[in-house]
Parts: sequence; C-alpha cells; structure tokens
Amino acid sequence: MSKKTNKPSKKTNWVAIVCFMIGIAMLAYPLAAQGYYRYLSSKKIVFFQKQAKKIPTAEVQKRLSLARAYNDSLLTKTSLSDPYTVKQKEGRLAYAKMLEVHEMIGTIKIPKINVNLAIYAGTSESVLQKGAGHLEGSSLPVGGKSTRAVITAHRGLPDARLFTDLNKMKVGDKFYITNLSRTLAYQVDKIQVITPKNVSAVKIEKGRDLVTLLTCTPYMINTHRLLVTGHRIPYHPKEAKKEEQDGQMKAWLKLALIILAFLALIALFIWWTKHRRGKKGKGQANQDDVKENKEN
Repeated sequence: MSKKTNKPSKKTNWVAIVCFMIGIAMLAYPLAAQGYYRYLSSKKIVFFQKQAKKIPTAEVQKRLSLARAYNDSLLTKTSLSDPYTVKQKEGRLAYAKMLEVHEMIGTIKIPKINVNLAIYAGTSESVLQKGAGHLEGSSLPVGGKSTRAVITAHRGLPDARLFTDLNKMKVGDKFYITNLSRTLAYQVDKIQVITPKNVSAVKIEKGRDLVTLLTCTPYMINTHRLLVTGHRIPYHPKEAKKEEQDGQMKAWLKLALIILAFLALIALFIWWTKHRRGKKGKGQANQDDVKENKEN
C-alpha cells in the first residue's frame, strides 16, 4: 500500500512560518533600532565629555562669560518662536558657537524616563534627528538667575525614543544638563500643554534659573506642545547616579518582559505547528486504516 504526501499542507506550513517570522522581525525592529540609536548617542556623549576636558580652563571661562552676556541680553527680548514651524532663522545659530564641542553644546539626562541625549544648537529637522535641540532665542544652558533654556526633541521617531516618554514626568522629578564646564540639576515644578503660538509660556522669569523641556503632543498628532519646566537645585552626583541606575533598571526590566513575550510567542507557535502536524498525522493514519480495512 502506498502513502500519499500532503504537499499543500507542507506549503501552508511554510507560508505560516514565513509570515510569523516576518511579524516577529517587524515587532523586533523598533527595539533593535532604538538600542542602536542609544548606543550611538552614548558614544557621542562620552566623546563630548572627553573633548570638553581638553579645552583650556581660560578658554572655558571665556566661553561661559560670553554665554552669560548673551543670556543677559535676552532679558528685554521676547523673540522666541515655535521650533516646529517653518520660519526664517538666518543668523540665529551663531550664538551657540561659544559653547560647541564638535557640534554639541551639552547633554541632557532624564533618569525617570531613561533619556541621555546630546544637545545641539538650533531646532532644524537635521538637528532633531540627531538628538535634542536648543531653541533659538532662549537662554543658553549655563545656568544663572533670570534665565530659561528651552530644550526640545521629537516624540515617536521609529528608531529613537528621544522625548517620547516626556509625558510620564511628574512634579518633583529631576533632570540634568551638562555643558562644557559642569552639570546643572533641575527639579520639575510645572507641566503644561500649550498651543504652538503661546510663546509667553516660556518667557524668562526674573530671578529664577529655569530649563523647559519641550516636545509635541498628543503623541503622533502633534497639534500642541508639552512643556516640562524645572527650577535649579543643588547637584549631588551620588544622588544623580542612583536615579540613573534606577531608571536603567526599569528600562532593562521592561526590555526583559518584551523579550520574554517574544519567546513565549515563538514557543506557542512551535507548539501549535507540532500539534497541528500531529493531528494531521493521526488523521492520515486513520484514513489509511479505513482504506486498508475496506481492501481486506
């Protein structure tokens, strides 16, 4: 007695396997891309820190003095503009050259949402693809009374999170700005959602040392702007390190859960294919037995 192979069934199995693997790859791509982006970002930050240390102290002090003078000149100006609208910005990037170290003017670290990004001068699309941008016309991020630096970044890039989780920040959370001289600590005291034209929300407040983090909201709709503002507080390196480690631990835990979910899906698919083959094998065996009994 000859046995017939079930070719359509095998073809169906291969199609199912290919579709499943494509689905897994599509789900895994954002995680892999974001991990690679984070790796590149961390390399840029380490490079910035190393290069900043090589600048002579006298040169650093000269640059900081110029930056503070620039900040003082902003007290009578209200020329801020929304960084995501298309406007003329000729000549407005030269202000940040005094702080640049290989294009970067500093770094921003937000332990709560595991963000660590380089800050670049300006808010052009090319800048916001690389990391965080410093809003033209706002104070330079060197600290000081009567200053407000505005740092902005995208939400929802497919290969990087950037300020994607900025909406998770709460009053009391901390973030850190590092320039070519030192690290400044800020504690969130105000969270707002505004229209793009409401530039008064990021005006300098006399006597206060502020930094505002800005991004689009709602997520993927981008009709408004989310502002997270913090005031300057004393910087404690050990406390900042612990906050960073806590944020990284949460991120690793989240990643581990996602990986476990992927593995569970793969295991379920393998079990399903084996179970399906087993049922078909039994069905084929039963059919063969019936045929054999009929022949006898």
